[in-house]
Amino acid sequence: IFDDYPEIEFLADLHSDSLPANIRVQQFFMQPGSLLNSAPAQQDYISSNYSHAARDINASGLNLVAQLVARDEQHPGKLSLSCNPDVTLDLLPMIAKRRAAGETILMVGQVHADLPYMPGDSELNEADFDFLVSEEERSTLFSTPNMPVGFQDHFIGLHASTLVRDGGTLQIGIGSMGDALTAALLARQADNDTYRAVLNELNISDWQTLIDREGGVAPFVSGLYGCSEMLVNGLLVLVDAGIIRRKVYPDVPRQQEANAGTLIESAYTDGVMVHGGFFLGPQSFYERLRELPSERLAQFNMTAISYINELYGDEQLKRLQRRDARFINSAFTVTLMGAAVSDQLADGRVVSGVGGQYNFVAQAHALEDARSILILRSWRESGGDVTSNIVWEYGHTTIPRHLRDIVVTEYGIADLRGKTDAAVIEAMLNISDSRFQPGLIEQAQKMGKLPKDFRIDPRFAHNTSERLQEIAEHYSQLFPEYPLGCDFNAEERDLLRALNWLESKFKLTEIIELGKATLDAPEPAAFMPHLERMQLDQPQGWKEELYQRLLLAGLQSTVRSETTP
Repeated sequence: IFDDYPEIEFLADLHSDSLPANIRVQQFFMQPGSLLNSAPAQQDYISSNYSHAARDINASGLNLVAQLVARDEQHPGKLSLSCNPDVTLDLLPMIAKRRAAGETILMVGQVHADLPYMPGDSELNEADFDFLVSEEERSTLFSTPNMPVGFQDHFIGLHASTLVRDGGTLQIGIGSMGDALTAALLARQADNDTYRAVLNELNISDWQTLIDREGGVAPFVSGLYGCSEMLVNGLLVLVDAGIIRRKVYPDVPRQQEANAGTLIESAYTDGVMVHGGFFLGPQSFYERLRELPSERLAQFNMTAISYINELYGDEQLKRLQRRDARFINSAFTVTLMGAAVSDQLADGRVVSGVGGQYNFVAQAHALEDARSILILRSWRESGGDVTSNIVWEYGHTTIPRHLRDIVVTEYGIADLRGKTDAAVIEAMLNISDSRFQPGLIEQAQKMGKLPKDFRIDPRFAHNTSERLQEIAEHYSQLFPEYPLGCDFNAEERDLLRALNWLESKFKLTEIIELGKATLDAPEPAAFMPHLERMQLDQPQGWKEELYQRLLLAGLQSTVRSETTP
């Protein structure tokens, strides 16, 4: 997948805590979970909203901007910021002001032959760059391959898809839950009968009033407009499927005509279906962007992150464009009273960063008819321990509870906006896993937030994985492992399942339990291609022999035929 992608050497030193004394790396967003144990990374992290990143970078004494750019012979004298106009476009006015005051700030572009040329706001003149580096060879662009979508994520996507209103605006984030939402929207459009049948099995009548008011389950007639800080692969798939097709226009009179339904599209060629600030995805995603005809590509406008993540500046136009907005983002923990955690652990270690999540939640409260939808798995399993992701309290919050809105898990939808604390707690309990409901109720009652005689509604007392898995098996066509395609071969897909299973079931420090797990492992010959792929076909020493047996145990527990979804 990464082939000849050039590794960034300072990142390896950062991971190993071996940066030279004269080097510091300051970040406002990290690869999720990758630097939890890096002291320099944790100490030099800057907690900043994405829309404030340019301001904070400039204030730190910026003297160089360097990034990949794209060139296209159809646009002579131009270069495209392509995948990352996000912060650079916000920096340019600040750079111009400092240059006018006599400061030296350099702009360096490295032309990459495979980077998609994105027209529109992301285009700059070649003369805007002080230096250009043209690659002689085509090194592999960094990609994020589609990862497997589990049954929890699929049910989360199904519930969230019912809240997307036809003719509205959509923002989604990266990851398997975002892919699951995309898959559910595709099913809503192309296989509506099966889609509705699954929803009936899930008893969505419990949230029917909310769905009728805020979303829908019918196919899309007017289509959606995409406005997302990240142009994810799923948004492009939704464009190709004709779900994202509502155009917005760059000035107020034309946008007002579009809202009134009187705009004649053929008279205006500058309509935009998707605004994005940056993009990242699998290689197939880059290839699709490169092959789009110019008139189609012009309907994707990569622009400044401030335009997407904030309302101020062109506010009248943005309000007209972003009608019925649904901002859908993920969290890893939500408290019973509606505060959400998505960037930092309770002990202070940063998992990733705030990014634009807070901006979108705030927009949902500022825009008429907009909603913030936070999606999360109700429980997780790690090292054999199963814990609830819905908790009474947590040592840190990304989204404070006064901005609570809608939360979705695999078990349903909690509408928290404008509700009392007791009503919020009950709504969150209704979408919690039933294994944890008694303990959560006890904690809320102990703090006086629920009546002593509170009992959970029987309709929500059977929130179990077993029930969901039965539904998934019955409607297997809506639950593919890789709904948006896959970069992995068959052996690698098997290995991904096995490694994830091992991570969830065992702690590497528990040697006795690990030893027991290997007793019933199959013989190596049963999975020789998988062992060769992991270079464990000829183990050297007891540690590799243990790894081989563990991998075989994981493969035996998770392997499936190619026809299994």
